[in-house]
Amino acid sequence: MTPNPPSPPKRVRAIGLLSGGLDSLLAARVVQEQGIEVMALSFESPFFTAARARVAAAAAGVPLRIVDFTPDILGIVDHPRHGFGQGLNPCIDCHARMLQRADEIRRAEGFDFIFTGEVLNQRPMSQTNRTLKIVAKEGGVEEVLVRPLSAQVLPETEVERRGLIDRSRLLGIQGRSRRGHRAVAARFGITALPNVTGGCCLAEPNFANRLRELRKHGGARDLDAIRLLFHGRHFRLTEEIKLVVGRDQEDNAGIEKLNPRGYLWLHATEGNGPTCLLTATANDGEIALAASICAHYVKASAHGPIRVTVRLPDGSRHEERTTGPVDPALFKAMRIL
Repeated sequence: MTPNPPSPPKRVRAIGLLSGGLDSLLAARVVQEQGIEVMALSFESPFFTAARARVAAAAAGVPLRIVDFTPDILGIVDHPRHGFGQGLNPCIDCHARMLQRADEIRRAEGFDFIFTGEVLNQRPMSQTNRTLKIVAKEGGVEEVLVRPLSAQVLPETEVERRGLIDRSRLLGIQGRSRRGHRAVAARFGITALPNVTGGCCLAEPNFANRLRELRKHGGARDLDAIRLLFHGRHFRLTEEIKLVVGRDQEDNAGIEKLNPRGYLWLHATEGNGPTCLLTATANDGEIALAASICAHYVKASAHGPIRVTVRLPDGSRHEERTTGPVDPALFKAMRIL
């Protein structure tokens, strides 16, 4: 009787977190180079998209899965265990949660390990030796995580000890210099280098300032309010009442497309006025104040009072206010930069 031929060895499979930046793209290519099957994983939320990851995945020739990270990041921004970076970016907590989500998929679908494009000491808050350990531990992936770009300057991992990946073929890049990245990119024939920046608006000072103000007033988990942060000029009339004023026609259209719940709609009935949204619980005096701010942005206001229409959120009733522009000192005090 002829014995059955031995089964071919199982191909190693890995999940790579792909942001679309150069680091994660190079990490994917380094892992692929060892014949390992790679699936890229990217996350989307109101604060970052997977657009660049789609480009990078196509360049690397790997399948890409997009995960909605919105509930995760809203909770993290509201209560980050490890605090924020220079803006309102909770990078340590965010990366740890992303690794948790990746590990859920790894366990469910039989992948062998996870890898990231993190580089030791490249970022002062989230990529020090200490924080890399924290992220892996809190993500619950200490035994299954590899960082291919810095592996040779980091302790050997369980993945390497098990022979799932060859440590000698991994890299030892560290620090903020991009010289090593460029050399590896050239080896792989990558000439169009992706941007270094992460593309997360939580690290942008102006956006972080708006979100910080919203968070202070208990709105960090209000998805409609967060999406409005990308539009218009913002005013805090009282602790509970906020006004958003469209900047131009395109911005007005963006606000109207969002069509958020829980707001009154204000429009000037003459001139090229903005679309304005006011917290729906505003009282009569607050509505009058919002109407005067709306009038401030109507060119015709210099020639006399402006009529402003106020519409209820469900569109069931309209009322009209006649007002002049708001007092400049009050206007400046209420505006959120």
